[in-house]
Amino acid sequence: MQLIFATNNKHKLEEVRHRLPNYKILGTQDIGCFEDIAETGSTFEENAEIKAQYILTHYGYSCFADDSGLVVEALNGEPGVYSARYSGEHNNVEANINKLLTKLRGISNRKAKFVTVICLLMDGKKYFFRGEIHGTITTKKKGVEGFGYDPVFLPDGYTKTFAELSMDEKNKVSHRALAIQKMVTRLTFN
Repeated sequence: MQLIFATNNKHKLEEVRHRLPNYKILGTQDIGCFEDIAETGSTFEENAEIKAQYILTHYGYSCFADDSGLVVEALNGEPGVYSARYSGEHNNVEANINKLLTKLRGISNRKAKFVTVICLLMDGKKYFFRGEIHGTITTKKKGVEGFGYDPVFLPDGYTKTFAELSMDEKNKVSHRALAIQKMVTRLTFN
């Protein structure tokens, strides 16, 4: 079986390939898709579906896509679907973290969660898989591993931020790993 993962992120591709050894998982560049698919939805579900539907419509492949972000309780869910472009510049990690820490200055409720939603379009059906990990936002950055908001996210039950955990440790408990596991279970018992 072959499935297209609507991403060009090599790390995400390897993670999924490792978990689905009986499937040939290809990224968008592997099928000649070099377009930047606009995430115009207002929810993680909408954005994941937009990307998956784009591949199905324009390339005709069964596929899946994900959308992820950080949701901070005291900020009414910010940055949410705008996590990568929170500071206005797409994927300016330092600016995004600085804006987040500035907005949380003086706020005691630092509860947050990372969310990943995967949309799978296969055999004329649509499936959604959601993974969440809860934690808190630290007051300063710690660690050098990972990416995005990892240096300021302390998962519940841990004494280290995501950026202080090894990639193997993080990938066992992350929001993406949880969503992928749900999809793997669905595909395995399909």
